[in-house]
Amino acid sequence: MRLATTCLLLIVGLTSLPTASAADPIIPPGAKLEKLFDGIVLTEGVAVAPDGMVYFSDITFSHQAVTKTGAIHAGHIWKYNPKTNKTKIFRSPSGMSNGIKFDARGDMIVCEGADYGGQRVTRTDMKTGMSYIVAGMFEGRKLNSPNDVTIDLKGRLYFSDPRYLGHEAIEQPVMGVYRIDTDGSIHRIISDAGKPNGVCISPDQKTLYVVSNDNGATGFERLGKAEDAKGPVAPAAPLRKGHMALMAYDLNDKGEASFRKTLVDYYPEDGPDGLIVDATGNLFVAVRSEKKPGIVVYSPVGKELAYIKTPELPTNVGFARGKDANLLYITSGKSLYRIRTNVTGYQLPNSK
Repeated sequence: MRLATTCLLLIVGLTSLPTASAADPIIPPGAKLEKLFDGIVLTEGVAVAPDGMVYFSDITFSHQAVTKTGAIHAGHIWKYNPKTNKTKIFRSPSGMSNGIKFDARGDMIVCEGADYGGQRVTRTDMKTGMSYIVAGMFEGRKLNSPNDVTIDLKGRLYFSDPRYLGHEAIEQPVMGVYRIDTDGSIHRIISDAGKPNGVCISPDQKTLYVVSNDNGATGFERLGKAEDAKGPVAPAAPLRKGHMALMAYDLNDKGEASFRKTLVDYYPEDGPDGLIVDATGNLFVAVRSEKKPGIVVYSPVGKELAYIKTPELPTNVGFARGKDANLLYITSGKSLYRIRTNVTGYQLPNSK
């Protein structure tokens, strides 16, 4: 395993670059996917702060990230500086951080998962460095494994709470989506999304997009591995996959959600992971299909508009800001990538 602290700036070979034509308005012809960094196990949750720094999680699965001395990596948040092309640790242990977003104040919102993680949502004041728990329990019981988070214009947080791995007890009766109001109260607003993963609010605030990626297990690391498995966590016995879909929920002014439509059904292939939107409302979705891994761009009604092939299964995406607002960062496998697009990413207006 490599602990790179400098930008690798490796260009992926032409055979693995995204294709684009002159008629493609989203991905420029000849755009190159640029590899920036290699981490430990699984990079996730890439988000760009108001100052342009890039933060992303490294989820160090406890059954894989074991050192020669038997110590286990405790999860990390990395910080990549586009000006210096260097990457360094921002926080470790990370509470097994997964999804990361920045609110209108510039504070960092982090979903911390299970597997020796915090099982909570935290907010970090980026000026003081102090962190605060904004959600750790619901109805007096621990959350499953907060995964991804999105924020509306009123400052309310919405996060998904599935469980994919970890030895901790599962105390919630469902894998749902929750809303945290500005007064700190927590509300379960979706319980019919299968195993919810990525969440994202549309720029007009009327739609909450939710991804379901139901792999059929709540602790895949405890199922053993097939001897001839290609992947590092393939179970020895087959699993029955559940809902694998990109869904749209109507979101009202109160922050209540009601199911509208399944935009894309990926079954029997795996469903997506994280997603974001651009300024016009198009979705950039990290699709983890073995047959077509990469970032797929959809219209708000689920029509495929563009495709960025990734060399590994992708996990999440995040747009840069300012003059680089069309620069898309991608976490895939254990790496961080970026690519230039022809669109501008959507960001919350700065409240400062």
